[in-house]
Amino acid sequence: MIKVNGIDVDTDGKSFVGKSVAEYLSTTNFDCKRIAVERNGDIVPKAKYTETLLADGDSLEVVSFVGGG
Repeated sequence: MIKVNGIDVDTDGKSFVGKSVAEYLSTTNFDCKRIAVERNGDIVPKAKYTETLLADGDSLEVVSFVGGG
């Protein structure tokens, strides 16, 4: 089980443990061009999304950037 933005995630019995951050994000509605991802307190560079694997107990924070004026 992983947590995303404070919520346990195990969608329809799909486990994201062992999957990459990119694989998880592909199942969401996040706009990958406008987000930042933190895994267990560390920022994950966009270039590392495909190689950063999720482990049981991981906590992700996904923050969307919003423009304004």
